[in-house]
Amino acid sequence: MPSDIPHIPESRRRRVLVWLVPLVWTLGLGLWGLSRQDSVWRDEAATWQVAGRSAGEIWAMLANVDAVHGLYYLLMHGLFEVFGASTTTLRLPSVLAVSAAATCVALIGRRLAGFWAGLGGGLTLGLLPAVQFYLQEGRPYALVAAGAGLSTLLLVSLLERGPGRRAWPRWAAYGIAVLVCALLNWLSLLVLPAHAATLGWVRAGRRIWLRWAAYGSGAVAGALPLILFSRRQSEQVSWIPPLTWTMLIGPGILLAVGGLGAWAGRSGRAERKALSVAAVGLPLLAVPQLGLIGLSLVQPLFQDRYVLFSMVGLALLIGAALGAAVRACAPRLPRAAGLVVPGVVGVSVLALLPVELDKRAPASRIDDVLAVAGEVAGLKRDGDAVLFVPAARRDTALVSPGAFAGLADVALAVSPAASATLKGEEEDPARIRAALLGQRRVLLVTDADKVAKPPSADRDKAKTAVLREHFAVVADRQVRGRRVTVYEQRG
Repeated sequence: MPSDIPHIPESRRRRVLVWLVPLVWTLGLGLWGLSRQDSVWRDEAATWQVAGRSAGEIWAMLANVDAVHGLYYLLMHGLFEVFGASTTTLRLPSVLAVSAAATCVALIGRRLAGFWAGLGGGLTLGLLPAVQFYLQEGRPYALVAAGAGLSTLLLVSLLERGPGRRAWPRWAAYGIAVLVCALLNWLSLLVLPAHAATLGWVRAGRRIWLRWAAYGSGAVAGALPLILFSRRQSEQVSWIPPLTWTMLIGPGILLAVGGLGAWAGRSGRAERKALSVAAVGLPLLAVPQLGLIGLSLVQPLFQDRYVLFSMVGLALLIGAALGAAVRACAPRLPRAAGLVVPGVVGVSVLALLPVELDKRAPASRIDDVLAVAGEVAGLKRDGDAVLFVPAARRDTALVSPGAFAGLADVALAVSPAASATLKGEEEDPARIRAALLGQRRVLLVTDADKVAKPPSADRDKAKTAVLREHFAVVADRQVRGRRVTVYEQRG
């Protein structure tokens, strides 16, 4: 310990260190390789290009598409306005959010199972492979995890304090946290049945149940208009495949690991209290996973990022197991007991190093809109035309407009901002065909061979047919999941 604070009592020092160390640790993990070699993939490109619009344009777009992410887009718009558009501005909110979630894990673990359980759980969260992916992601899922961690911490504090008269500010904060999470992604409301399972586990009193139901219902009511409206845009998730047995392997492994963590951490302080890490962490891990599986039987929705917040429960359970290991080691090897958590975390960092490096590389995502923009800038000539197949690949021009300066987007009828859409409105196939036949050189931006799908829209079929029949390929580049091909008209 630093020599300048020996006078601070051990208990107070530990109360600070138990959350401060995970906070700094997770911040370090998030800032490490944050730019991913200056790459941005298609999901983040949606955030980037929407955040660059005015608040009015964003609001108009939400009426047509992505209403479920409306609050997040408005937040990112404000950050882009203040700090400018960059990969740092895009991803730093997720880094801060996971760091906050790790802090909540540490505080919950300390309350329920002691210092080492809290410290171990807080350090674990940022190392989980699923969390590492979204730790540096310009999307709202890390923010939801932070909100779930906060609401769970508030619930634990309320259960410990009991139904006192002065509890209403914490209940109000609990309801607000659940509501904000729901406005970021309404599937986060699965945290409520997880918390209900905790209340049932500890046999909470009638007054606790009534207050939880009241504030939880308030959060659901506040999110209900968004839920109903976003259901009208359900075609946005039509690409998600139906649930298969192979999709259940990941959740099965997580539940098995969580169960082992709950079993390993059952002894000691956690066992002596009705409110334990298992009572909080296991429902938080299992209920959202099982709930999403159940919903996916009705409509395909199974994507792990929708329940990323359940990793808070897994980290709690792993922390409890580490705390139990320290307690088991202390009587026989008291000096070595304090090295258990740092040692396990250190070994985990080394064992997961390939994963850590992979998540920070451009290849960890399906494509890179910035890399292909650089290729376009090098291949284009003044007066060239540009095409995008499918139209959603126009995102690279929206994120890097300078690279496309001087190119005529001959298929575009109304810009994305003016049409209040993500990709704009294109001309009908006949007009696209006529416009292409009037061009000498055309740059086609599409997916690389490994991820490309045959054109399905009539407009895209018309684009490729004209290029195939009347143009010849003079240059072709594939980079990080995207492809740019230069065509010159024959004759």
